[in-house]
Amino acid sequence: MSASDPSGAHARGVDEHLESAAYLQRRQLRSGSAGWLLLAGLGVGYVISGDYSGWNFGLAQGGFGGLAIASVVIAGMYLALVLGMAELSSALPAAGGGYTFARRALGAWGGFATGTAILIEYSIAPAAIATFIGAYVESLGLFGITNGWWIYLAAYALFIGIHLAGVGEALKVMFVITAVALVGLVVFAAAAVAHFDLANLTDIAPTDAVGASAFLPHGYLGIWAAIPFAIWFFLAVEGVPLAAEETADPERNVPRGIIAAIGVLLVTCVVVLVLTTGAGGAAQMSDSGNPLVEALGDGFSAKLVNYIGLAGLIASFFSIIYAYSRQLFALSRAGYLPTVLSVTNSRKAPMLALVIPGIIGFVLSLTGQGALLLNMAVFGAALSYVLMMVSHIVLRVREPKMPRPYRTPGGAVTTGFALVIAVMAVIATFLVDPVAAGWCMVVFAGFMLYFAVYSRHHLVANSPDEEFAVLAQAESDLK
Repeated sequence: MSASDPSGAHARGVDEHLESAAYLQRRQLRSGSAGWLLLAGLGVGYVISGDYSGWNFGLAQGGFGGLAIASVVIAGMYLALVLGMAELSSALPAAGGGYTFARRALGAWGGFATGTAILIEYSIAPAAIATFIGAYVESLGLFGITNGWWIYLAAYALFIGIHLAGVGEALKVMFVITAVALVGLVVFAAAAVAHFDLANLTDIAPTDAVGASAFLPHGYLGIWAAIPFAIWFFLAVEGVPLAAEETADPERNVPRGIIAAIGVLLVTCVVVLVLTTGAGGAAQMSDSGNPLVEALGDGFSAKLVNYIGLAGLIASFFSIIYAYSRQLFALSRAGYLPTVLSVTNSRKAPMLALVIPGIIGFVLSLTGQGALLLNMAVFGAALSYVLMMVSHIVLRVREPKMPRPYRTPGGAVTTGFALVIAVMAVIATFLVDPVAAGWCMVVFAGFMLYFAVYSRHHLVANSPDEEFAVLAQAESDLK
């Protein structure tokens, strides 16, 4: 064991070296900026745009019945997933989130694969949300504004700018916007009850597919096809652990925050799915860019929800920018991606980790293909879920005595359930949109090739995320 290979990693196919204190000093985040309530708000903020738009495209795939069944299954998966991640985040609190967990359990290759899948999800999701923001802005009809590239550009520039001002400021702004968006869902629910008609849930004509009926117009296969859209009700809540290094008492607050967030999201999923479809009709809602507004018609309530719905989309857009920057920051700081990407400014915000994915997302948003981008984000998410749940199970088996301030109820059985559903979700993305899944596979393969050829020989052993794995290996070697 040497200074250039402090963990004996070379024998396992990677090379690690120690960086100076100055290197890490230039790559520090501001600690103690958030408690569990802000983290819960962050978790809800990541997701809440999915309540306002995106999920409804699943009605075209499975009808109300297919999407409802898919949503129940996916809700169960996310609950199990969050409980597993609560344990992992309490044991391994670092900015890498899923990458940190998989690095400890599956080694450098598994860690980078997981981090890459998460990065694909979080880099593409804001681009999809940007297209939905454009649709909501256009429907407001203010000053003749129409959906266009400059709306996407303004959104990226404004909210990346706020993030560059520092995490404390950004988290507080995100919390306020998320609270407004939740109020919007309450207003919508109160107004939608008056428009609700049970017949609207099943107004898509049955096809000749196997098992087709009024409840399942596209048959049994429609349930599977609706899974990627059901994920939109919860997509990105798993990003809460990315705030670990900026949280006070992360071993306690990160699990509390992520569990509180999933509790809120389970309620909003049921309310939005049932009331939107019942008020607006499954057929009409299946291709709507702003379904909650269209479900209410042209009255005052619709206009109010439209304004507040824009806040919901902005909350997720704003929050996921935070998530992609922290995932990229962690991978860069540890040497998996170019280390210049993790340098922080005077406000302890990772500058290039915020800006570069923003540029990429803006370019993707110019396609205007919200549904395509949504499926690409879902592919990255589902793949990362598979790897993170495998990580939980491996660590339960291999390191049963690892300190875990929070332990997942049901242990590996709980995360095993999430793993099975996540595998089905990955397959479903190819079923629904093979083009989106195919492009993501190409990007994923490109990242892994970069790791194989270059970055696996330049890992930083004393970066916080890598130290968890290094210490574990050292303990194993001593035994």
